Amino acid sequence: MSAIISHFFAYVSRLRWIKRWGLMRNAIEENVATHSWEVATLAHALAIIRNRHFGGGVNADRIAAAALYHDATEVITGDMPTPVKYHSRVMREAFGDIEHKAEAELLALLPEDLREDFSPYIRESRLPAEDKELIKAADRLSAWLKCRAEIRAGNKEFEPAARQIRQRLDEDGLPEVAYFLKVFAPSYEQPLDNLLG
Repeated sequence: MSAIISHFFAYVSRLRWIKRWGLMRNAIEENVATHSWEVATLAHALAIIRNRHFGGGVNADRIAAAALYHDATEVITGDMPTPVKYHSRVMREAFGDIEHKAEAELLALLPEDLREDFSPYIRESRLPAEDKELIKAADRLSAWLKCRAEIRAGNKEFEPAARQIRQRLDEDGLPEVAYFLKVFAPSYEQPLDNLLG
């Protein structure tokens, strides 16, 4: 057993200080750690829904764990706003290269004998395509739920983003997302007293 000191988890825990939606005025602040937890719960749910209702055979636990780490590199890169990240092919490629370097840097913080165990979670490219698909869907779903919460708080700045994200969710056509939107999403619009009553 190695006796070296690793900064990996101390570093990753700093995701709580990285704000999301930096180009937008936020009524409800969101950080990367909170977002990652929500994406993990949503991805887990989507995986279970796929397996139970749509003939899937995905590993919901692996998907949830990978989703927890899906934005871990942002502890190094910060949260790059989507309009900037996807502005052009050059920007996408440059940011992709930065993300790959950040993944390697994060993995290097782990004791050497644990790196291979964490690699599939930190290096998104190593995940099965079905896992990536569900995590991306959960990420979009989380963004749409955030937009809806902002709109309910009176922040109209999130209306265009809500429309664009919902359109993308609909275009993706994943049946487990449609199921979630029908069965679970309406409750997000309710006040606490209605949820308890």
